[in-house]
Amino acid sequence: MPAPRIPKQNWIVAALPETDYARLLPDLEPVEMPLGWSVYESGGHQGYVYFPTTSIVSLLYVMESGSSAEIAITGNEGLVGISLFMGGESTTSRAVVQSAGEGFRLRASVLKREFALGGQLQHLALRFTQALITQMAQTAVCNRHHSLEQQLCRWLLLSLDRLPGNVLSMTQELIANMLGVRREGVTHAAGKLQAEGMIQYSRGRIKVLDRAKLEGQVCECYAVVKKEYDRLLPQLKLAAAGVGR
Repeated sequence: MPAPRIPKQNWIVAALPETDYARLLPDLEPVEMPLGWSVYESGGHQGYVYFPTTSIVSLLYVMESGSSAEIAITGNEGLVGISLFMGGESTTSRAVVQSAGEGFRLRASVLKREFALGGQLQHLALRFTQALITQMAQTAVCNRHHSLEQQLCRWLLLSLDRLPGNVLSMTQELIANMLGVRREGVTHAAGKLQAEGMIQYSRGRIKVLDRAKLEGQVCECYAVVKKEYDRLLPQLKLAAAGVGR
């Protein structure tokens, strides 16, 4: 039997007071989030905010030429669709599922109703947004100043933090699109990490063998982002741990 879908697998949902959670529960719709699915497109209308549970969503900026680069990722620690409560209603970025799984969605009208109440969902969503902005800024700095190998380590560690295990299903072509580099560069960087015993890569499947070594190899950008998430949203991990017990 498949495991039941639980909204509280998402850390923001898990951190809500029980009264708020009970009020939202009838409106939280389970959704499949397959690999490569576009959650929303640049400039498109956003009718829902999404709370990933077992999936990871990549926020991408797509150039006129069709090339793209990842600006942030969101998994079970957050939500997708911040423009709905930041006042813009749409965004210039594109959101694509980079690791298949599931999640829950909430209609924009329900989200706005909750924000009007000024409760914990509003508080958590705004603090998450500040953390997300930090990730976006650090990604821009990392892409400009650090080696592709360090960028790949950062990307792997951020992804692992949002998954229950140590295996990612991801082709080198997709990683190249995320990082905004040539596929040959990813092949070379992944080969170095594999030769040093950090990862095992085969047919679109990356298994992290030595996380400690990855953390020793990564640039400071990973620690900056992680520290800011922990500072702004300390209650999320506590709430998620409570769900797991």
